Amino acid sequence: MTKQIPDNPELEPLTRIQVLVAMGITAVVLLIFAKLWLQLGKLTLLPIKFTPNALVIGLAMGLAITGASGLVYRLWPAYRQSAEVYLKLILKPLIIPDLMWLGLLPGMSEELLFRGVMLPAVGLNAIGIIASSMLFGILHLSGIQQWPYVVWATLVGLLLGYSAVATDNLLVPIVAHIVTNFVSSLVWKLGNLENRT
Repeated sequence: MTKQIPDNPELEPLTRIQVLVAMGITAVVLLIFAKLWLQLGKLTLLPIKFTPNALVIGLAMGLAITGASGLVYRLWPAYRQSAEVYLKLILKPLIIPDLMWLGLLPGMSEELLFRGVMLPAVGLNAIGIIASSMLFGILHLSGIQQWPYVVWATLVGLLLGYSAVATDNLLVPIVAHIVTNFVSSLVWKLGNLENRT
């Protein structure tokens, strides 16, 4: 028998395997969708240029987003409650080595789709950045009470989209996304080790 999550009674806790499989399936689906969109739309993927500058910018952005998220978490109670439901659902069953996959799989697949394919398809401009960011935010919606998390994801998407357009390099938002996911989940996981049940 499974226990309900008190903050969100309709969400059942997941097992470690369920979370890992869901991450893997989601990443594969997003990659297939991106590949099909590229082929059918005759689009060109935003370039991925492996340069030290791109790695440094992506790393700095990821750490800045993580820091800002921590600040928003402390100052905005609705976001804190929304994030806690999501974090407990996804992170609680995982062990620390799994967090590498939590960084890599969504970081690469979501950036490939939203910034690599969707952004150039809609336009490498403000409209493209806003549209891809809003859809990126909606991807993080797991229930109507999660709207603050969606708002935050949309704002992060705006920054990631802007960085992709400004640098003309998909590696920057990929690195930022991976760093954000990994560092923020590691901080949460380490802070909640004593609360394991």
